[in-house]
Amino acid sequence: MNRLLIIQLFVIAPMMLQGQSVPVIHEIKTTKTMTIEIWSDVMCPFCYIGKRKLEAALHQFSEKEQVEIVWRSFQLEPNLQTEPSKSVKKSLGEKKGWSERETEQMFQHVSEMAKTVGLEYHFDRAVVANSFDAHRFTHFAKSKGKQDAAEEVLFDAYFSKGVNTADHQALAQLGAQIGLDPSEVLSVLASDQYTAEVQEDLRLARQFGVTGVPFFVFNREYAISGAQDVQVFLNTLERVASSNSK
Repeated sequence: MNRLLIIQLFVIAPMMLQGQSVPVIHEIKTTKTMTIEIWSDVMCPFCYIGKRKLEAALHQFSEKEQVEIVWRSFQLEPNLQTEPSKSVKKSLGEKKGWSERETEQMFQHVSEMAKTVGLEYHFDRAVVANSFDAHRFTHFAKSKGKQDAAEEVLFDAYFSKGVNTADHQALAQLGAQIGLDPSEVLSVLASDQYTAEVQEDLRLARQFGVTGVPFFVFNREYAISGAQDVQVFLNTLERVASSNSK
């Protein structure tokens, strides 16, 4: 049986997940020849950066029309309590045991990374928010063919605009921005709809051995961990395309 191969920083597939074969779970139905599954979390700054880098690689990829993107849920802090009045800086500093200066230096470093791909981060505006309902929102958007757009507005809302991405009214407004019916978004979020889908993504991540995000899986054969350079993504796209043609 095929193994899930890992591509990390310029090294193509140097290892396999220890003793794990690729789980045959929820086979993706698509007419495309390549599927990229992306495990990410709304609060992950590297996930938004990784999204931009993958998009840049796809822009250079001659077979980009044959690529299907599927976003998968991951929670960096599943037990995080939503606290709109608490700064992300203070929350992270407490969790990591960092001083205010150390936390500020980290945010500055990540913000500079974001600028290299055209993103403007404002951590001073970010709201401490549990991401579970935001993930349910993206699954609902997926059912309407708008999952990638949902991920984009969520990242922008969290990192640039200081929106509380756990607030149902806020999520309904984001939904309206991408053409979803806000009342339908509110109805979904008031129920337990798409809870099972989020939990399935989390379970699949555990089976794949995913411990951090972003994590990109190509055709359930190759993977990239982290927001690697654009060329790494492009090389992987071309490698998978070559494998498909054999």
